[in-house]
Amino acid sequence: MEFWFLQNENKLQLPIPPAEFEVNVGNMNETIVVENVGEVNLLGKSMLATISLSSFFPAQVYDFCQYTNFPKPYECVALIEKFRKLGQVRVLITESNVNQIFYIEDFKYGERDGTGDVYFTISFKEYRKVVAKSVNTFKASNGGKSKVVTQKPRTVTKKPSTGIKYTVKKGDCLWNIAKRFYGNGMRYKSIARKNNIKNPNLIYPGQVLNL
Repeated sequence: MEFWFLQNENKLQLPIPPAEFEVNVGNMNETIVVENVGEVNLLGKSMLATISLSSFFPAQVYDFCQYTNFPKPYECVALIEKFRKLGQVRVLITESNVNQIFYIEDFKYGERDGTGDVYFTISFKEYRKVVAKSVNTFKASNGGKSKVVTQKPRTVTKKPSTGIKYTVKKGDCLWNIAKRFYGNGMRYKSIARKNNIKNPNLIYPGQVLNL
């Protein structure tokens, strides 16, 4: 399982994957009292999802690091601070269903044991784009009152786009790659289309895929 933060051309894969992470979702339900019935729970709209995780940025290469040549601890901190200030950041956790845009809600970091490792806890809150309500006014031809037509705001959800390039390894197949990065093996068709692969069963080691 890999943990990626992506914002435009900037990317960060956590060198040390968190031992656990927590996603919190819910509804803004409303409870009312109905005469002769009692309390009734009314289903509300979805609340913004939140996710929190903790790990550390290593100052040296450990056996359990997922990759080498990772940024220095405070370079990682600076990159996350940049993500926070610029706004939208995509959080991708492979082998899960987490692949969406968030804002950084809270970021805490510091040193503990004199090793130079920087421990951190980061919390995200879902980004939801809303198109502003538009009002169109038409003047009646007979000189009467104007008619006002309003358009309700709508939420726009962008299709996931990781911006990651993956090099095919021996034994890989598009199904497994889709399962790993999107949490859904059926997304293999999307990867095939994005990379102009006519036969999804024919990929080869060393081939670079855009995910």
